[in-house]
Amino acid sequence: MRQIETKAGKRWRCIKSIEATKQGKLAREAFGRQTTAINKAEAQSKARIVLNAER
Repeated sequence: MRQIETKAGKRWRCIKSIEATKQGKLAREAFGRQTTAINKAEAQSKARIVLNAER
C-alpha cells in the first residue's frame, strides 16, 4: 500500500493498482474487475462460515 495525493486528499492505494493505471485504462479496469471478484468470493465464503456457525 502506498499513500498518494488525490483531488479529495490523501488516499491509500494498492501498489498493483497504481501500476495498472500506468498501463492504461483497460489494464486498470481489468485489475479492478479481478479484485472485485476476489473480494466478492471472500465475502461470500465468510458469510457461509458465519451462517454455518449459527446453526
